[in-house]
Amino acid sequence: MDRTQVVIVGSGFGALAAAKKLGKAGTPFVLISETTEHLFQPLLYQVATGVISPGEIAPSIRAILAKYPSGDVRLGRVVDVDPDKKQVVYEAGGVSHTIGYDSLIAATGARQAYFGHDEFAEVTYALKTVADADRLRRQIVRCFEEAHTTSDPERRRDLLHFIVIGAGPTGVELAGQIKELAGRYFEKSLRDITSEDVTVTLVEGAGETLPVFGGKLSKYTQDSLERAGVEVVLGTMVTDIDEHGATLSSPSTGFEKRLTADTIIWSAGIQANDFAAVLAERTGCETGRGGRLLVDEDLTVGRYDDVYAIGDMASLNNLPAQSPFAMQGGRHVAAIITGKRALGTPFTYRDKGSMAIINRFRAITRVGKVELTGVLAWFLWLAVHLVYLVGFRNRYVAVMSWCGSFLGHRRPHFHYAQEIEPAELRDQREDAAA
Repeated sequence: MDRTQVVIVGSGFGALAAAKKLGKAGTPFVLISETTEHLFQPLLYQVATGVISPGEIAPSIRAILAKYPSGDVRLGRVVDVDPDKKQVVYEAGGVSHTIGYDSLIAATGARQAYFGHDEFAEVTYALKTVADADRLRRQIVRCFEEAHTTSDPERRRDLLHFIVIGAGPTGVELAGQIKELAGRYFEKSLRDITSEDVTVTLVEGAGETLPVFGGKLSKYTQDSLERAGVEVVLGTMVTDIDEHGATLSSPSTGFEKRLTADTIIWSAGIQANDFAAVLAERTGCETGRGGRLLVDEDLTVGRYDDVYAIGDMASLNNLPAQSPFAMQGGRHVAAIITGKRALGTPFTYRDKGSMAIINRFRAITRVGKVELTGVLAWFLWLAVHLVYLVGFRNRYVAVMSWCGSFLGHRRPHFHYAQEIEPAELRDQREDAAA
């Protein structure tokens, strides 16, 4: 059986932050990940809408950590943990492996939540992985291409109707980008399709868009989307979805409506990945909404002071399930493990602000009591995301892609999605993947 000082499970923001700090201290660690890349998830919507390529937001985790001799990256899926024996079991290449540890950092993130309607996953598009973004991009291209050739007006209307469920940052960004895509890209390349032909409906159960912001920032977001041509439906729940559309209803007013569309994107809510449930059972840790682990103040899990959970899989004092929480948590845990902070030191979250992009030249930002909207907030959003992109080449290519898409009319990465695939073959492939 292998043994190391620290085992990190995951390769997201929190896992990477912890690994870098451990690596700088020369602390031996093994990072186990189901994927070979570190995914910059906030920009997935730009992959789905052809602004940037997957390689620009998903660099190799091995390449990022190569400069730390004390680190080892392994591709595998962690399936069990024995906190009493301090052992983790993971599967790689069909073989089960066991590795011992002194400290365990769990950072496996979250996946889409369907609030008891898991069947919705079969007929909607999510946006949590590179594969999700690629699938959605292919669907968008297919809809516009088929709308270009069909002679059936009802079929054309459904092909050009996109329903986005959930008006959080991902939903808002997608709704704005799809509408912008129609006017700034497809309208130029497909002469018979205009921006007015494309309908984007954004549905939110709360009474405002971007509820986490609230107030005038939420109002500015709604106004910006509606000026761009997005139909915003608030205070409304989705009660049914099938391959042809969705049923909306509002319990307070008795309103009910059926919308037909070929593309329904689900971006409402998250739940912890499967490893959170395993960890909860093995450590006696309680879970909250979405199966997130209710960690202690020092980010330890259950009865164990050598097992930590960070990022989206953890819940502490209603802190936001966003990358700053994950990164700060990773650095905090690594500081305790390396002895730079005392064992049991409570985690202190530093709120550096929140931001969301709406569409071209429109974004919102809140830093403390300062609130910004419009072009200034948009450029600030670009600058912040450039800082967090890993690697000089990624930043350079991203800038070039943004210039072509936001200043020009190009979507340089859509051509990757334009292979013609027979319907039967596509169905077989999707069934096999499921």
